[in-house]
Amino acid sequence: MDLFVLDDEVAQWETVLLRLTGAERLPVLVPLAWHLRQRDCVRAVALAREGLVLLFAAGLAPGDLAATSARLELVAAEAAWLAGELDAAERMAIEIGAQMLACADWRGVADTHWLRAWIAIDRGDHQRGAEHLEHMIATARQPGVDDTMRATCAEAAIARWAVMENRTAAEQRWSNHFASSDHAHHDLHPAVAVWVLDFFGTDATQGSNFGAAAGHFARVYEAARVSGQLRSAITAAINIGIDFTNLNDHRAALEWMQRALDMARPTSWPRSIGVCLTHTADTMRRLGQLEASAALLDEAFDVLAPLADGRSYATALQFRGDLQLDTGNYAGALESFRQLQVNAARLRHADLMCAARRGQAHALCFLDRPQEALTVAQDAIALAQAQSSLTHHVRTLRVLSVIHTRHALPPPDGMTEQNATLHYLHQALALASGIEGYTLPGDLLETLAHEYAQVGQYQRAYESAQAAAAARRTTHSREATNRAIAMQVHQQTERARAEGQHHRELAASEARRARVLQQTTATLERLSAIGQEITTHLDANAVFQAINRHVQALLAANSFAIYLCDPGCDTLNRAFGMENGKPLADNTIAVDNPRANAARCLRERREIYVEDAGPDDIFLAPNTLLMACALYVPLLVGERALGVMTVQASNARAYRARERLIFRTLCAYGAIALDNAQAYAQLKDAQTQLVSQEKLAALGSLMAGVAHELNTPIGNSLLIASTLHQKTTELARQVAGPGLRRSDLTAYLDDAARAHELVMRGLNSAADLVNSFKQVAVDRTTEQRRQFDLQQVAGEVIATMMNRIRASGHRIEADIPPHIAMDSYPGPLGQVIANFINNALLHAFEKDVVGHLWLRAATVPDHPGRVQLVFGDNGVGIAPANIPRIFDPFFTTKLGQGGSGLGLSISYNIVTSLLGGQITVRSSPAGTVFTLDLPLVAPEARGPAAAQIYH
Repeated sequence: MDLFVLDDEVAQWETVLLRLTGAERLPVLVPLAWHLRQRDCVRAVALAREGLVLLFAAGLAPGDLAATSARLELVAAEAAWLAGELDAAERMAIEIGAQMLACADWRGVADTHWLRAWIAIDRGDHQRGAEHLEHMIATARQPGVDDTMRATCAEAAIARWAVMENRTAAEQRWSNHFASSDHAHHDLHPAVAVWVLDFFGTDATQGSNFGAAAGHFARVYEAARVSGQLRSAITAAINIGIDFTNLNDHRAALEWMQRALDMARPTSWPRSIGVCLTHTADTMRRLGQLEASAALLDEAFDVLAPLADGRSYATALQFRGDLQLDTGNYAGALESFRQLQVNAARLRHADLMCAARRGQAHALCFLDRPQEALTVAQDAIALAQAQSSLTHHVRTLRVLSVIHTRHALPPPDGMTEQNATLHYLHQALALASGIEGYTLPGDLLETLAHEYAQVGQYQRAYESAQAAAAARRTTHSREATNRAIAMQVHQQTERARAEGQHHRELAASEARRARVLQQTTATLERLSAIGQEITTHLDANAVFQAINRHVQALLAANSFAIYLCDPGCDTLNRAFGMENGKPLADNTIAVDNPRANAARCLRERREIYVEDAGPDDIFLAPNTLLMACALYVPLLVGERALGVMTVQASNARAYRARERLIFRTLCAYGAIALDNAQAYAQLKDAQTQLVSQEKLAALGSLMAGVAHELNTPIGNSLLIASTLHQKTTELARQVAGPGLRRSDLTAYLDDAARAHELVMRGLNSAADLVNSFKQVAVDRTTEQRRQFDLQQVAGEVIATMMNRIRASGHRIEADIPPHIAMDSYPGPLGQVIANFINNALLHAFEKDVVGHLWLRAATVPDHPGRVQLVFGDNGVGIAPANIPRIFDPFFTTKLGQGGSGLGLSISYNIVTSLLGGQITVRSSPAGTVFTLDLPLVAPEARGPAAAQIYH
């Protein structure tokens, strides 16, 4: 792609583009956007953005895709440079250059160096600018590229700025080069002619050949207009105005200044507008319009503020110093010229250094520091001579004449006139006569007339006065004065319009800010409510659904997913995902995956935003669609990373700062909710495990008690049976021996009857115990609902606990009327009674104290269908501070001594949920009483019994 083309080609592309749609616009749109970058900067950027969107549907090869994308981004980078956004333009240019280099687009690489050179120059770093231009030349001339246009433009730009540093050296190096047959001016392409002729025009200006310079710049102006180099056209118009100003043709100067300003203002480019204002201000000063000049300079300094290190700002300092000299502010002028000297030294521009020294000498003269003024003026003369700058030489000679007029100083060496003032004025006139087209300024001739009169040469004084009047009529013609006044009015009108527009924009901005503030407040309030909702859930799936619902409502979310880390944080597993309303299948991403943004987001613990994604920007999970914009945020709780949430959209740049803030906030709430859900799940697992252990321990204790209770009747029966066996053996021996006596048979029969009675009693007792154990065990393990008698169930539970009660040295009393029929859950009710007994045995009694437990029941006359079951002990009671906590899970005062903290908590849940009753407790140092108020018919369970009881 060419660096610059003519208007005809651009017009053809404009015509063709109108007929195209979709991706077929791209081959025309890309060159059009590139070559409109200065012709119509705003439209060029808009076309570039459109092209970036169309790229992915164009089916380009990867290399072509990258090069085209970089070219379109370069349009935006140049727009940033022209707008004075130098830092942003530099960042963009560096990235684009690397991309161009990667895909071996050498013309693109050269164009990136071209842009970076002008960024550096606008920053005042001309050495770095020259380095980039040298890189551009080397790239453009390498084999396979051979781009003469780019190479010549870069060479001419180097030459142009070299003139500012050392005019003689620049002429020696470049003049013959550009004057050769290969660069004959009439054969040059207009795009190249802009830069070659700009070099010759700048060289002529610095050499005080202003007429020739204006001719060169006029050709630059025309060539720049037809080749789309608007900034160069504006600069050329300004330079023509400068040349006419130096020739004291202020009318022509103002015409060109106005032309430049009319082109610059619509662009809003600070450098172009600032330079126009600066040089117009200087011309106004020369015409005596000091107030207008000051106003223009003030505006110029505001506009040029982003470019404070560049040549344009330094020139504004020079003209402010000249204006301060004209208004008598000599201290201010000295400071301005000293600041100019610092900038000129950094820029290494000899003409600015010469102006700085000349201005300092002038100011020092009026500050009554003549010796310093004289020394500084001599420095300025030397600089002007070194540059062969007649204009600066003439101006400095005039300053020397002023110094000698105001102060009594020794005459200069080789003085040929009657005094030093006349000596320097005649030198100035002699040099001025060598400037083609130069009109002697009236104030110089008036000073000469005054000095002739002082020495008595009245005839020459008269002639000089007449010449001064004629010169002043020429330089300060009515036409020029009228144009200056018209320009002043125009400037005031423009400023008023700009200020009005500024105030309207401020008002609109304030209104937008108020709306944004209102929206932000509403958003924060809504997010707060959303956060409360999300964090109330203790189930992970409920959290997923709540977050997804709000993401879909608040953001453009074609795809949304939540990834959670595995315990070792080696993989990310998609726990939830939706794409275009359909759920996504499970997916696993390795945390060390270098291409996956979700993995990188987790590794780096930071938000990742891909605003305009290509195929290589998003790691595409199986069975998912490629999105154009993606946002990834880590789920962090303190220093712990739980996972990553991502939201993606099919359109680029879908998430601005507000949307990213919303998603970031949702992620923060989601992280807290998911952490709570995980902790709750772990707690439930631990609680279930402990409850299960508690139930198994209770059954174990039950089995131990039953075994002990069975031991006595079964042992007695075994002893009696063994004794009867011995007697039967003895009886058989007597029958088989000497004979059986009647008394022996009678005694045997009596013993056998008694043994039979005892064995039957013992075995019946054992059978009753076994039946009780079977029923209690079934009730405890199955938790089934059935009809039962309260006295029987309570008796069975107490029977299974008697061994432990007796082993503890305590006693229990049961007073439960028969025939209290219940339709409820005997197993959980039995567990409540067992928990009360165990709790009393563990906590109620001091060591070596015989305790008394009781269990009583009675129906409630005032409330038919209910029964009160009371369990009490005469132990030490419960401390008042512990009463509110006794039903809390895991609360115990005997942790590690047999207490789990779950017995009373389980009992409370059984009574209040499964049995549908209430439980109260009263305690004092004389003992503790638990009262259960239960319905005879338990309510229907709303869920699994275990869930109702234990969770």
